Amino acid sequence: MSYPKPDVEYAEHLRAGRFMIQRSRSSGRFVFHPRVAEPVTGARDLEWVEVSGKGTVYAVTVVGQRPPAEPYNVAIVELDEGVRMMTRVDGIASAEVRIGMPVTAVIRAEGEDVPHVVFTPAEGA
Repeated sequence: MSYPKPDVEYAEHLRAGRFMIQRSRSSGRFVFHPRVAEPVTGARDLEWVEVSGKGTVYAVTVVGQRPPAEPYNVAIVELDEGVRMMTRVDGIASAEVRIGMPVTAVIRAEGEDVPHVVFTPAEGA
């Protein structure tokens, strides 16, 4: 018997250049991080859907490092679809990332790791 491996499916979508998350067919609610059942209801009718990639910085912290390394940010971004994800915001100095800032998703492949989603400031932000 094979069991669903939603984290593996999520990584496969990212490798293909698609930012996909799950949504329950019965409730219409989006789910992130990938899982086999919707939280609270336990519904197992999750389907993969492509998301807009638009969101807003919900929380952010800057992690300082010993020079010459640059500080980096760790952010929680709330997607327009309503779920939140831990990530970082690129393309701007870490100290300039602000709560409420509109951002856009970018899939990045760094090294041989599984690609991951980071965000950049949205146009006009």
